[in-house]
Amino acid sequence: MANSAKTVLITGGAGGIGQALTKSLSSRGFVVGILDRDERAIAETLDVVGNTGARCYGYSVDIRNYASVRATVEKFGNDAQLPIYGLVNNAGWDVAGSFIDSTPDFWDKVLDINLRGPLNVTHVCLPSMVEQGEGRVISISSDAGRVGSSGEAVYSAAKGGIGALMKTLAREHARDGITFNTICPGPTDTPLLAGLDRDGGGKLVKSLERAIPMKRLAQASDFPALVGYFLSEDSAYVTGQTISVSGGLTMHG
Repeated sequence: MANSAKTVLITGGAGGIGQALTKSLSSRGFVVGILDRDERAIAETLDVVGNTGARCYGYSVDIRNYASVRATVEKFGNDAQLPIYGLVNNAGWDVAGSFIDSTPDFWDKVLDINLRGPLNVTHVCLPSMVEQGEGRVISISSDAGRVGSSGEAVYSAAKGGIGALMKTLAREHARDGITFNTICPGPTDTPLLAGLDRDGGGKLVKSLERAIPMKRLAQASDFPALVGYFLSEDSAYVTGQTISVSGGLTMHG
């Protein structure tokens, strides 16, 4: 069903899972705003989406900077001439390594991108959702935040914090017509995983494929349908939930 009068912001919306979300949600009639640091990827994504006739806007912004986020969200609202309806906190970053060998500077970067960034964007978008009495916030976390992941201690901590944030906001805004839900990808074929496996020559990917019951990594295309559901009216009574998309590697319930 088309959603031509509704907007959605996607952080990290020009690459990997984010780009798949941008393409899919644009095709469903959403007016999409991409928040990303990669200007070249933004331009490429806008070219692809623009050829379909969809309305899509791209903004180069560092979500770690609150003032920049506020200015960018206001610009998107002005460009789209519509209120903010949906937010997908998707941007993320990590480099694998043992916690004991990591440094506070590294912690700061991981926490700033994976936790403070979503805090910034959610805090900026939330007031208008409250005012209009409706909204959807979906955060792309990670199964690392649910069950841990060797070599990703700080990343796991940040992603676990995102899940807790969504549950808390779901309680605080249950009467405001706003839902907050979390999607936790398992191992996914993205540039982030490729970077983690660079020094291993592919051994990490092969070991993960053996461990996953479906015997394959998740693809970026495995996520848009679930995000679309959480953005829809069909999910209006679903809030504060965390769902893994992992091919059966993690099972909760």
